[in-house]
Amino acid sequence: MPRFAANLSMMYTEVPFLERFGACAADGFRAVEFLFPYEHPAQVIRDELDRHGLQQVLFNAPPGSFEAGERGIAGLPGRRDEFQQGIAQAIEYAKVLGCPRVHVMAGLLKRESEFTAQRELYVDNLGWAARKLGDAGLTMLIEPINTRDIPGYLLNTQADAHAIVERIGASNLKVQMDLYHCQIVEGDVAMKIRKHLSGVGHIQIAGVPQRHEPDIGELNYPYLFELLDELGYDGWIGCEYRPKGRTSDGLRWLRPYL
Repeated sequence: MPRFAANLSMMYTEVPFLERFGACAADGFRAVEFLFPYEHPAQVIRDELDRHGLQQVLFNAPPGSFEAGERGIAGLPGRRDEFQQGIAQAIEYAKVLGCPRVHVMAGLLKRESEFTAQRELYVDNLGWAARKLGDAGLTMLIEPINTRDIPGYLLNTQADAHAIVERIGASNLKVQMDLYHCQIVEGDVAMKIRKHLSGVGHIQIAGVPQRHEPDIGELNYPYLFELLDELGYDGWIGCEYRPKGRTSDGLRWLRPYL
């Protein structure tokens, strides 16, 4: 039976961030993820988790200036010190929140001629970060993201992500497989799951193409959930989607799994 985590950056936006923990717990969720926790002290978030009996399963390392359009700095030249400071900050938050996984965003390609140099920098920074996160007992995730939502993102396909994992060779480095991004970039999602699941550390879902609830759109999620059960996936599935209306009103799809 799949286990679902509410993504509090996209869901329950009808209420302020710190109120979303209680809202999702009332709807039956027992775990949460979100993009970034850094606007709030870690202990304040931990208090909300404890108050509502929730487990923190994922958040992202600092991405640079997200508001200015940056989507990670691991592959950006001249930002190594900032990247390393961000990993240190993520480790401190993960310790307080009891969160076992941290997603490290790659960043955007500056120009085609710089792809090789940025990719090498990305791999080098990931190797360093994997060691630091591993020393703290944490799993590091990298995620292929579709080029429609984030044009120029440095990592787009499942095969590419798994090749990087194999190249780095760190036991705590896994792929974050978002089935929404996978469908947009590659399709053939069930076969991608069968091929790559052994190297996947976390799964996320959303309806395609509008990124609404998973029962809206072209993907047959009940079939994919059965496949994940068949293959023995026992991790969390993050609900990283934008509800079409009020979050609670759109959770009919979740009821059979609670």
